[in-house]
Amino acid sequence: MASIAVNIHDIQEQIKAACLSAGRPLESVRLIAVSKTKPASLIKEAFLAGQIEFGESYVQEFLEKYEDPILEKIPVKWHFIGHLQSNKVRFIIDKVTLVHGIDKLSTAEELSKRAVQHNLHVDYLLEVNTSGETSKYGMQHDEVLASAETLFRMPNINLRGLMTIASPEIKKARQEFRNLRILLGELKKISPDPLKLTELSMGMSGDFEAAIEEGATMIRVGSAIFGWR
Repeated sequence: MASIAVNIHDIQEQIKAACLSAGRPLESVRLIAVSKTKPASLIKEAFLAGQIEFGESYVQEFLEKYEDPILEKIPVKWHFIGHLQSNKVRFIIDKVTLVHGIDKLSTAEELSKRAVQHNLHVDYLLEVNTSGETSKYGMQHDEVLASAETLFRMPNINLRGLMTIASPEIKKARQEFRNLRILLGELKKISPDPLKLTELSMGMSGDFEAAIEEGATMIRVGSAIFGWR
C-alpha cells in the first residue's frame, strides 16, 4: 500500500493536470484532506507530507483530535465538513477555519449568535442538495436565493460560497457541479459584497477532477489519501 505522502503527491499531480485541462492556475484549488475516522497519528503523517488543511465531520471526534497531544503545536487548519446541528455549533465555533455544511437558516442564525458571543468573524459555506436525493442534507436552489438577503445581514458570519455532495454517477455529478457554479453566480448578483463569494467546495476522491473542471476551489479527498476505513 502506498504511503500517505505518495498518495498526497499523486493527488496533487492529478489536481495539476485537471487545472491545466481547465485552463486554471494550480493555486485556485485547495485540497482538504478528509480525516474523519482517521487517528491523529495519520493526520500528523499527512501534515509532515505537506498537507495543511483537514476536514472533520463528527463534532465529538473532532474535539478529541483537536486536543490530542500528537497534534499539539502543529498548525493544522481545520474545516468542519459534516452536517452541523445547531446545538453543536458552540463546540466548534472558535476552532475551525471554515464551516462547510450550513444547510438551514436556523443553523446560520446559531452560528451568528455564537460568533457574536465569542467576538469572532466566522466564514461558512451553504450546503446545497444538487442531486435532489432525500438522503442528503442541503438547501434547494430556490431556497438559497430566497434566504440570501437574510443570510447576508447576519452579524459576524461571512458567507464565502457553496458546498455540495454530488451523485455517484460522474455524468450526473458533473452537471450538479455546473449547477452549483451557476448558483454561486446568481448569489453574486444579489450580494452586497460579491467579492466575498469565492468558494465552491465540491468533488471527492472519485470525482474531484470533474469538479475542478467545473470550477471547484476546494476538493474534499479522504480515501485516496488515507485509504478505506
